[in-house]
Amino acid sequence: MSTSVQEQRLRRRFDMWDKNGDGTIDRSDWEGEAKRILLAFGETESSPKGRALTDAYLGMWDHLAGQAGVGHDGALGFDQFSAVAGEQVLDRGQAGFDQVLRPTISAIADLCDTDGDGHVSPQEFQRWIVAIGSNESTAGTAFKLIDTDGDGQLSVDELIAAVHRYHSGELEFSLL
Repeated sequence: MSTSVQEQRLRRRFDMWDKNGDGTIDRSDWEGEAKRILLAFGETESSPKGRALTDAYLGMWDHLAGQAGVGHDGALGFDQFSAVAGEQVLDRGQAGFDQVLRPTISAIADLCDTDGDGHVSPQEFQRWIVAIGSNESTAGTAFKLIDTDGDGQLSVDELIAAVHRYHSGELEFSLL
């Protein structure tokens, strides 16, 4: 995949987190996304699922911010974010995705799984997509692309693979 495609995809994610448009992302931006997702599912921050999601998002922030050298309360500009995301996630392949993203994707999948069957249904997936600020009209198509085993539900492994495929240029839809 070309560097420009990777930068473009990281830029899209960066801009989705940078809700106040100040050109930086910080811990509050990541916490804000967790809160938006919780709100979309009617879950409180203090519930077990709410705490797990918030902890996962903030853990991902703390890891990346620490690796970038800005610390817990610092902020990242796009260039810093792009460099640390590349180094900690993209350049490390599946190991990077598993270490940095799996806890967050697992917590989101658990939250989305409102019927408790251990998978994310098309309806549950659509609520997630809306909560993270993606276009609701793309949810059905994205679901079919992510559901690689064709069973009509998404597993954590399929969701992580989808994020990996997105950043490797194989998929046009982003989850994180």
